[in-house]
Amino acid sequence: MPDLTEIEALKASLRGARRTAEALSEVAARIEAADPRSDVAESDLDELQRLSLANAVAAQALRGLVESMLKRRGKITEPVANGGGGIED
Repeated sequence: MPDLTEIEALKASLRGARRTAEALSEVAARIEAADPRSDVAESDLDELQRLSLANAVAAQALRGLVESMLKRRGKITEPVANGGGGIED
C-alpha cells in the first residue's frame, strides 16, 4: 500500500495541474470571444505567458511523480522523458 506522502503528493500535483488548466480556460474564453480582426490585449498575453509556464511546470511535476510511481511498481524501465521508456505490458 502506498504511503500517505505519495498520495498527498499526487493529490497536490493533480490540483496544481487542474488549477492552471482552469485558469487557462478562462483566458481562452476571452480570446475565443474576441474579434478576429482585433489584436490580443497585452494583459491577456501577459497572463497567457504566466499561466502557460505554470501549466507546463504543473504538468511536468505530475508526469514526473506518475513516472516515479510506475517505475517503483516495475511498470516502466526508464522515464518516458528520456525517449526510450514507456509502460511495460
